[in-house]
Amino acid sequence: MTVLITGGTGKTGRPLATVLRERGIAVRIASRHPAGDPDHVRFDWADPDSQRRALDGVDRVYLVPPVGATDPMPQVGPFLAAAAGRRIVALGSSAMLPNAPGLAEYRARIASMPGCAVLRPTWFMQNFTGRHPVADGIRERGEIVTATGSGRLGWIDAADIAAVAAHALTSDEVADEYLLTGPEALSYGEAAAIISDITGRPVRHRDITVGELARRLSAELPADFAAGLAAMDEHIREGGEDRTTTTVQDVTGRPPRSFRDFIRAELG
Repeated sequence: MTVLITGGTGKTGRPLATVLRERGIAVRIASRHPAGDPDHVRFDWADPDSQRRALDGVDRVYLVPPVGATDPMPQVGPFLAAAAGRRIVALGSSAMLPNAPGLAEYRARIASMPGCAVLRPTWFMQNFTGRHPVADGIRERGEIVTATGSGRLGWIDAADIAAVAAHALTSDEVADEYLLTGPEALSYGEAAAIISDITGRPVRHRDITVGELARRLSAELPADFAAGLAAMDEHIREGGEDRTTTTVQDVTGRPPRSFRDFIRAELG
């Protein structure tokens, strides 16, 4: 078995590669700027030839769609055709951007393919510690700015997503979809309080309007994508992501990592 990991240097790709290697499974790490290692390969959504070369000799694929694309199918569709006959486990989301039918088509297309699956995780805990506007706000200003109000999310560690991905890629049976959350739902305000408690540095949540958030995001993102992300904050505010699932426990046999344990390990 050889697994192609697109987005192989990203938040879920790195831990997935580690898990698979620990199981003795060959991996091919795909990225736009590959390292010099023999198991790294160039992969660019704008270069179909690079995609075909990356697929050569692999029988399983972990698929991360183009970042920031509200309609990934013009690029992902031809790749899925080239990858026909292979098991594909694709990264999706627990929620859907509004007015983005291409994302819905992406999820439905892969879930309908025999032996393939879509992972639908909620928001990543890594947003609080890595290269992300939430983490930047914590580091630079001691604040988290959202339009979510007191809405809660079931934050999940990317390593738990990777563990479920490894199962879906290698097990004899695979579900069409896996809805993934951490063990508890927290608001940004509650998350800020936990970070303050662990680090000893005051962190607060500042709630703004959806329109203001869209304007802030559009400074660095395409306007349609920024508007969609801002609308997702409204979805959270209304309780659309206030849920937890037992999927990580059911699939891996262990509970998902808690937000407090994650922050303690990363920032404590």
